[in-house]
Amino acid sequence: MNRISRRGFLAASAATLASIHMPRFATAATSPVALTATRRTLDINGRAATVFGLTGPSGQGLVLDPSQRFRVELTNDLPVSTLIHWHGQIPPNEQDGVPDMPMPMLQPGETRSYDFEPLPGTFWMHSHVPMQEINLLAAPLIVRSAEDVVADRQEVTLFLHDFAFKTPEEVMAEIAQGHGGGHGGGHGGGDAMPAADPGAMDHAAMGHGGGSQDGMSGMMSGMGMDLNDYDWDAYLANDRTLADPEVVRVERGGRIRLRVINAAAATVFWIDTGAAPSRVVAVDGHGVKPVTGNRFGLAMGQRLDMEIDLPDEAGTWPVLALREGARESTGIVLATTGAQVVKIPELADEDAPAFDTDLSQELTFEALDNLPERAVEHSQMVMLGGTMQPYVWTINGAVWGKHSPIMAKTGERVLLGFHNMSMMGHPMHLHGHVFQVVDINGRKVNGARRDTVYVPPMSMVTVALDAGEAARWMLHCHHMPHLETGMMTEFQVTT
Repeated sequence: MNRISRRGFLAASAATLASIHMPRFATAATSPVALTATRRTLDINGRAATVFGLTGPSGQGLVLDPSQRFRVELTNDLPVSTLIHWHGQIPPNEQDGVPDMPMPMLQPGETRSYDFEPLPGTFWMHSHVPMQEINLLAAPLIVRSAEDVVADRQEVTLFLHDFAFKTPEEVMAEIAQGHGGGHGGGHGGGDAMPAADPGAMDHAAMGHGGGSQDGMSGMMSGMGMDLNDYDWDAYLANDRTLADPEVVRVERGGRIRLRVINAAAATVFWIDTGAAPSRVVAVDGHGVKPVTGNRFGLAMGQRLDMEIDLPDEAGTWPVLALREGARESTGIVLATTGAQVVKIPELADEDAPAFDTDLSQELTFEALDNLPERAVEHSQMVMLGGTMQPYVWTINGAVWGKHSPIMAKTGERVLLGFHNMSMMGHPMHLHGHVFQVVDINGRKVNGARRDTVYVPPMSMVTVALDAGEAARWMLHCHHMPHLETGMMTEFQVTT
C-alpha cells in the first residue's frame, strides 16, 4: 500500500517543494488521473484468488497532493457494469457514485470523468454494488494536506478487508439461510426487538435525553447480541494475511502516521498497536483531540488516523487488526532495517471483545472543528431494525424500495437520531455530508465529525449536520449483507 516517508519525499523532490505553488501541484491539478476498475489475483495463504480492484498510477488506490483537485478518468475494465462511490467525499451529487441516482452504471469498457474539490484526510472508494464490494472492489483514497507534506513522519496506510473463496452470491445465500457460521451470541434464530413505529416517537425530544445509557445497558444484559454473521476464509491487511504480512521498514525513533481504513464487508476490527502506544488524531478524515491508547476499534466504512512514536531502538512492532468477538486477526509489521520478523499466529488465545457496546470509545472523541452553533430546524428519528431469521434489515421499518425519504431543505440544521432496536450493530453512512455526533444515549457531547457512525444494539446516537446540495443522498448501513437486504433509505434535500 501507499507509504510516504518525509525524508524520502524530500530527497526525491526538494526542488519541487521549494516551489510548492508551481510545477508539481499545478500540473497535478490540471492533468486527470487514470483509475481502473479491474480484476487482479491475490495469494491467500498459498491459494490464488481472483478479485476486483481499483488501480491508479501507483497501484491500488489514489494519493492526492495538497490543492490537487479530484480529476479522475475512471475506466471499467471489468466484464460487468459498476459504479464507484468516493466514500466520505462531497462531490456534486451526479458524481457521488450511486447507481441510477442519477447517473447510470459504468458499462464494461466505458470511461467517465470526475472533477471536484476533495476534502483532505483519509478516505476510500468502493463499488456501490454490495456484491462487488464483497469481491474487494475497493481501495484507499488519501488526500494529503499541506501539514502532511512538511511533517517529519512516515505515512502508512492499513487497508482492511474480509475475504471468502466462495462467490459473493454464495456468501449471501449462506448468511440468509442462517449458515454463515459467525461467532457471537444470538444466532439461534434470535429475532431483534420489533421496530418501533417512527410516527409514535416524540421527535421534539429526539437527541435530548430520549434514553439513558444505563437503561440501554440493562436491556442488553438480558439479550443475546449478534456480532458476526459469517466466518470468512481470511482477513486481509493490505491484501495479505498474517501468514505473509506486509513488513513496513521504519526508522528508529521515527513517527508514524497510520491511516487505518475498515473496508470489510461485514467485520468490525480492533486495531492493536501492542508495545507501541498510539494516539488517535482523526476519525473519518476529520481531526479530533488526541486520544492515547494502544487499542481502538472501528466499524465498516470508518477510518482512524493514529500517530505512533517508535522507540529509539531496533525492533519490530506489529499492528494487528482483531476481529471483534472472535480469535482471528490480521495486520502489518513495523520493523527497523535488519530486525528479525517473527511469525505471528492468526488466531489469538481468546476472543476479542465486542466493539463499543456502551459507546465509551465514541464518547472519548471530540472534534477539533465543531459545527457552528445555530438553531435546529429539522429533527428526525431514524429507527434501525431487522432480524437474523428471516434475514431482513430495515430503516424506519422499511427496506429500500418501500422506504419513505428523510426530508430536509438546503441549508437547514438537521438532527438525525439513530435508534438501534436490533441485536446487531449498524455503521450508518450518509452520503454528501459531514455530520457531528452531538448526543450519545441521552448525553450531550461535542463529538467527532464523521460520515459513518456506529450504533450498537439498543443504543441511540444523534448527529447534527447542515443539509447540502438539493439532491437525493443515500443513507445506509455499511454492513454489506444488511445493505444488500434493504437497509438503505434516502436523505432527500430540496431547495
